[in-house]
Amino acid sequence: MAGIGFELRKLLKRDSLLGVMQAYTYAGIISSGPWVLSILGILVIGVMSLSVVVPDFLITQFQVSVTYLISLSLILTGFVQLAFTRFTADRLFEKKADVILPNFNGLLLWVTLVSGSLATLAVVFLFPGQSLMYRLLMLAGFVVMCDIWIATIFLSGMKHYKAIVSLFGIGYTTTVAMALLLRPFGLEGLLGGFLLGQFVLLTGMVILILRNYPADHFMEFRFFEKRYLYPTLVGVGFFYNLGVWLDKFMFWFYDPTSHAVIGPLRASVIYDIPVFLAYLSIIPGMAVFLVKMETDFVEYYDKFFDAVRSGGSLEFIEDMRNEMVFTVRQGIYQIIKIQTIAALGLFIAGPWILESLHISPLYLPLLFINLISAGLQVVLLGVINVFFYLDNRWIVLFLTGLFVALNAAFTAVTLWMGPEFYGYGIAAALTITIMIGFRFLDRVLESLEYKTFMLQ
Repeated sequence: MAGIGFELRKLLKRDSLLGVMQAYTYAGIISSGPWVLSILGILVIGVMSLSVVVPDFLITQFQVSVTYLISLSLILTGFVQLAFTRFTADRLFEKKADVILPNFNGLLLWVTLVSGSLATLAVVFLFPGQSLMYRLLMLAGFVVMCDIWIATIFLSGMKHYKAIVSLFGIGYTTTVAMALLLRPFGLEGLLGGFLLGQFVLLTGMVILILRNYPADHFMEFRFFEKRYLYPTLVGVGFFYNLGVWLDKFMFWFYDPTSHAVIGPLRASVIYDIPVFLAYLSIIPGMAVFLVKMETDFVEYYDKFFDAVRSGGSLEFIEDMRNEMVFTVRQGIYQIIKIQTIAALGLFIAGPWILESLHISPLYLPLLFINLISAGLQVVLLGVINVFFYLDNRWIVLFLTGLFVALNAAFTAVTLWMGPEFYGYGIAAALTITIMIGFRFLDRVLESLEYKTFMLQ
C-alpha cells in the first residue's frame, strides 16, 4: 500500500481540515472497495425497482444472485489475493517492477479460466430450470467479479488516488444506472445491468494497471513458482474470506432460517438484511485503519528497520519501537472509537432506516449485534495487518483458522439455541480471536528488537 500511503501522508501534511477530510474520504472509499459498494449498489437497485419489476420476488432473486457472486468469488480468489500482494511487494522492493504486469496478466488468465470452468459446471448442473440468459449472466458475472478482486490488489499501491476514486464512482454509477435502465426486462435485465457496470469497473482497473506498471513482455507465470508462492498467505486469504462469509452460509442453508430463492440458491430473510446494513458501517473504521497504518505506523516502521539495517544507535531503535507500539495501540483504539460512533449512529437511525426500507422493526436487535460484529471485523483486520508488516504469517494463519473454526462452532450453537441468539456466534468468534491476537501482538512487539537482530 506504499503508493496510496504516500499520497495520504501528503494530504495530511497540509495541516488543514480540508486535507484531513480528503485523506479520510479517499481512504474510506479505497479501503471499502468493491465489496461494500456492491452491497450498497444492490440495495439501491432493489429499492428503486420495487414499482417496476413485477413480481417483487424477481428483485429478491437478483439480490441473492449477486450476493452469491460476491461471496463465492471472494472465497475462490482468497487463495491468491494475499500471495500475489506479497509477490508484488517483493518485486517492488527488489526494483523489478517490470515483472509485475506480466505476472498479473498470467494470474488474471488463470483466475479467468478456473472461475469460468467452475461457473460453467455450476450453471449447467445446478441451474437446469433457469433461462439460458440467466445462466450466461451468472457465469460472466462470476468471472468478472473474480477478476475485479485480483485487480483490486493493485489499487492501494498506486499514487493516483483521485483516478481510483473516480473509477469507483464511474463503475458503481454505471452499475446502478444500467440495472435501473434494464429493469423492465426483469431478473435478466437487473443482472445484465449489474454485469455491465462491473465490466466497466474492471476495464478501468486494468487500464490503470497497464499505465502504472511498465513491462517488456505481456505474460508469464513466475508467481506460481514454489520460491515465490507463500503457502501461509494462500491459507490466510482463504480462511479470512471463508470466515467472514461462513455464518451467512450456515443461515442460508439451515431450513428454519432460510428459504429457496432460485435454483440451489437460498437466502435468510431474518439474517441477510441486518448483516448488509451493518457492513455499511465499516466505511469510517476502514478509513481510520488505512490512514493510521499507512501514515503514522509506516513512518516509525520504516525508521526502525532503516536504523537496524544502517547501524543506528540502540537508543534510537528502542525509541522507534516504542513509537510503533504506541501507534498500534492508538490506531486500534481509534478504530474502536470510530466504529462505536458509527454503530451508535445506526442504533439511533436504525428504526427510521428499516421503516424507510419497509422492513419490520423486529430486525432491530439483530441489526445491533451485527453492527458490533462489523466493527470487530475491522479491529481484527487492523491486528492482522500489523502482523503482516512484522512478517508473522504463521500467527495470522492461526488467527484466521481459529476465526473459521469458532465462527462455525458458535454459529451452530446459536442456530440451535433459537432466534434471540442469532448473530452472537460471529460476534463471539471475533471477540475471542481478537483477544488472542492482542496477546500475540504484545509478545511480538515486546521482543521485536531481539528477533529483528537475530534474523539479520
